[in-house]
Amino acid sequence: MTKMTFGSHPFLLGFDQLERLVERTAKADSGGYPPYNIEQISENAYRITLATAGFSEQDLSITLEHRQLVIRGRQEDDSEGRLFLHRGIAARQFQRSFVLADGVDVAGATMENGLLHIDLSRAMPDSVVEVIEIRKG
Repeated sequence: MTKMTFGSHPFLLGFDQLERLVERTAKADSGGYPPYNIEQISENAYRITLATAGFSEQDLSITLEHRQLVIRGRQEDDSEGRLFLHRGIAARQFQRSFVLADGVDVAGATMENGLLHIDLSRAMPDSVVEVIEIRKG
């Protein structure tokens, strides 16, 4: 008996990219840093919040690369000439990725009290039912 993968099932035409998407998402796991929340604000709106304490707006970049939302943080090393008796606050870089579904767009981003908020919205189609015209061949 041959095992069928999700993307190769004959009733799921065009879903072969979904398997690659799941694999890409699993590989993008960057551990637990920085911590984040995902909220559903309304039926068609979401918010991703990342805890970015110590990062300024200039230290962060947000890009959308092939339906993948990528947030990167890089701080300048300002420890030169300073003597730390204890250094518990790490100034490390990070990259956090989220794959967005078709129709989900980035509405904007704001910083507030060390939290980076990224708002997402889903465009609703005008009609759920589409009539397909049959043309003569």
